[in-house]
Amino acid sequence: MNNLVEPGKDLRRRSLHEELTQTLRDLIVHGKLPPGVKIPEKDLCDAYSVSRTPLREALKVLANEGLIQLEPNRGARVTAITLQDLDEIFPVMGALEGLAGELACINISANELKKLQALHARMLVEYRENDLESYFASNQKIHEGILAAAKNPTLSSHYRSLSARLQRARYVANTTPARWSAAVAEHEQIMKYLAARDGQKLGDTLRLHLENKLAAIRQYLLRKN
Repeated sequence: MNNLVEPGKDLRRRSLHEELTQTLRDLIVHGKLPPGVKIPEKDLCDAYSVSRTPLREALKVLANEGLIQLEPNRGARVTAITLQDLDEIFPVMGALEGLAGELACINISANELKKLQALHARMLVEYRENDLESYFASNQKIHEGILAAAKNPTLSSHYRSLSARLQRARYVANTTPARWSAAVAEHEQIMKYLAARDGQKLGDTLRLHLENKLAAIRQYLLRKN
C-alpha cells in the first residue's frame, strides 16, 4: 500500500471530496492502480485516514469519467484501456484541442505565453533526465494552459469531462522511447506556432499530436494482447 500514498499529500487543503477524487484519479492515470484491479477501499481509507462515505463519493465521480466501473455488491474496478474507448474519445479530444489552439492564438496574453514557455523548458529538462512522471505533469500543464488561454468556458467544460481517460492513455503512450522523442519534437512545434500566434498551424499540430499518440497506444495494446 505504500505506493498508493503520494508524498506530501494533505487531504485537508482542499475539500476532502475534491482532494480524494484527484488523488485516486492520479493513482489510476499513473498506473499505480492498473487496469482491471479491484479498488482496495479499506486500504485506501486507512492510507488517507478517511471514511467509506467520501471514498465512495469519489468513486462515483471516477465512474462518471469512465476510469472505474462500479460493480453492485462487489465494489469498484479500474476499467481497461480499450481500442473502442480510444476510437470514441480521441477524435473528439483532437477536435477540442485543435479549437483550443486556434482560440489560444487569438486570446493568449504575453504573461500566459511566458509561463507556458517556462513550462516547456522545464519539460525538456525532465525529458533529458528521463523523468517520465515529472515530464507528464509538465506536459499536462502545457495542454491545460493552452486550454485556459482559449478563454472559452464551454470548450473547457467539454474538454475536462473527457480529459481523465485521455490523460491515462497519454501516460501509456509516452512509455515507448521512440514515441516520447517524437512527442517532444511535436511540442517544440506547438510552442513555435503558439508564440507566432499561428492558429491554423497550431490547431493542426495539436490534432496531429493526438493522432500520433493514438497510433502509439494502439501499438501498445496490440502488443499487450
